[in-house]
Amino acid sequence: MSDLELDDDNQAAARAERGIFPMQAAARQKPAPEIVSFDRQELREILNLYGRKVAEGEWRDYAIDFNAQGAIFSIFRRASEYPLYRIFKNPRLARKQGAYSVVAASGLVLKRGHELKNVIRVLDKKLTLVSG
Repeated sequence: MSDLELDDDNQAAARAERGIFPMQAAARQKPAPEIVSFDRQELREILNLYGRKVAEGEWRDYAIDFNAQGAIFSIFRRASEYPLYRIFKNPRLARKQGAYSVVAASGLVLKRGHELKNVIRVLDKKLTLVSG
């Protein structure tokens, strides 16, 4: 009996016996887009800064987005507002401007660089006493 004479269920069983699975064929045709995310150390640095700013009462909420273009950590003053700052990770810019950048609410890029710790330092400004 050939595959042409078999009904759908029997055709699937016949393909399975020969090692041909429809899901495997589909997976070979279209590779899934690779998702860019923050690793554990990067998240630790960001969340340490976030925790300090929450304790100071400056920030109240955050959101994390991951997609094929990059990872974004958005920082909010209140949950219903637009983000005050966004920390971007874009690996495609790693050799050029640096994979990390901090962007203000207006769209102004505050800092770019190759190391996250140096880039997010722009958000962790220490106040100094000025005597006059």
